[in-house]
Amino acid sequence: MFDIKVLQKAIDQLASEKELDTAQIVEAIEAALASAYKKEYNKRGEVVRCALNMKDGSTKFVQIKTVVDETTVRFRQEGEEEVIEPERAGRNYYEQHEPQEGEEPMLPLYSPERHILLEEARAIKKDAQVGDELEFDLEQPSSEFGRIAAQTAKQVVLQKLREIEKDAMRKEFESKIGGLVSGIVQRVERGNIFIDLGKASGIMFYTESIPGERYRTGERLKFFLLSVQDNMRGPNLVLSRSHPRFVSKLFELEVPEVADGTVQIKGIVREAGSRTKIAVFSDVDGVDPVGTCVGQRGARVLAVNSELGNERIDIIEWSEDVEKFVSASLSPATVTRVEIIGPREARVLVPEDQISLAIGKGGQNVRLAAKLTHFRIDVRSQSNPDQVQEGGIVDAEEVPEVASDEPVATEE
Repeated sequence: MFDIKVLQKAIDQLASEKELDTAQIVEAIEAALASAYKKEYNKRGEVVRCALNMKDGSTKFVQIKTVVDETTVRFRQEGEEEVIEPERAGRNYYEQHEPQEGEEPMLPLYSPERHILLEEARAIKKDAQVGDELEFDLEQPSSEFGRIAAQTAKQVVLQKLREIEKDAMRKEFESKIGGLVSGIVQRVERGNIFIDLGKASGIMFYTESIPGERYRTGERLKFFLLSVQDNMRGPNLVLSRSHPRFVSKLFELEVPEVADGTVQIKGIVREAGSRTKIAVFSDVDGVDPVGTCVGQRGARVLAVNSELGNERIDIIEWSEDVEKFVSASLSPATVTRVEIIGPREARVLVPEDQISLAIGKGGQNVRLAAKLTHFRIDVRSQSNPDQVQEGGIVDAEEVPEVASDEPVATEE
């Protein structure tokens, strides 16, 4: 019997320190006591459970048997090895008993320590069904457990608490997938950046970093959470700073109107480290979506830009009017006229002195415009519309799809 006041105080303190549910800690203690009981009383083949009464500190140990019949278990043949504890049988045992192609999966071996036949079960409980679990009282410990059993209990409770803590952290961060997290750069190895996120660790692969951006140990940065992976030490978070939605989440952080939905981000395309185009829209009267995102004297867009370094951000107004939207997508170039010449295809005429600006360095501006609008765009001079401009034609199918606001999937 435990001193319930001391035990309750220890449980409450542990729950507070590790931010766990007290019921989970009690379950861990019960599992540890059951393991110690099996060790002390040599009940290796039995399924033992312990119930800890948190009112008076008493314990109750029971043996669990599952109700089975000939359709759910097989019986040991002469010469077949008996496996006392299947979960500890080892990898070789399961490899030897794996069904071959075309064979039916092998049923578990009947064990009188773990199973009870349906006929026997119904003699005890009339309405027993296959799959039910029956409890059988075990001898209660007459004294404290021995040293080995106590050590086993300690190891089990520590392992259970680690598992509970890992599971709680994994669930917490899974709810943040597709959002921003903040962390400190720990180290850089082979281009991959390892991040300390407090409760968990994160990794940003080289392909997810912003080209040209340098990361210094101890530097605190924001990241886009792509997925959560499990490892031995706990959840490992896969991070990104090059994902287009990293920029949209930064705008949500800096622009309250974006966060509350007054201003909607209709599309965003990005060549990380160089340029981003973001299309915004608002159906609220009197709200200028572009001006709202730019902020007074550009304060809001500068706050986003400070997180991205020297990356340029073009904020344009989304429109159902295709000609108007395509024209705006080529910002900062001035467009004279947009001609829709086919399904998802537009010819854009610009002044002679605006051609290089409309196309952009290496065709970047027109390329991003095509990604944003999903249109094939052909940029030409208004003074010579029959002449094809070098790098001025971009097919929307030749570039990756625009970033979606759908949640990013969890990697298992």
